[in-house]
Amino acid sequence: MNHHEENQLNPKMVPRTKEEIESIVRRLKRIEGQVRGVQKMVEDNRYCIDILIQISAIQAALQKVGLSLLERHVQHCVAKAIREGNGDESIQELMNVISQFSK
Repeated sequence: MNHHEENQLNPKMVPRTKEEIESIVRRLKRIEGQVRGVQKMVEDNRYCIDILIQISAIQAALQKVGLSLLERHVQHCVAKAIREGNGDESIQELMNVISQFSK
């Protein structure tokens, strides 16, 4: 079993639907394209401000993906943990990741 499969078997996790996975992957591919675009801008010696504006757009897009994952995690995984009596651990894990996000 590879590492990827192990992650899918996390007992705390409510698996994502095929649609959810496709939506997230689509958004990440769009961001990947934006990052490549910035790389090209640097290679083409484009104006710093134009590059910085693109970087800011990428950060906003990543944050949006992160927040949607966070929201889903709370609605599904944290809610499940609370129902099963493991809410404290799940909430602590959530707070740790939120503090990572806020740095």
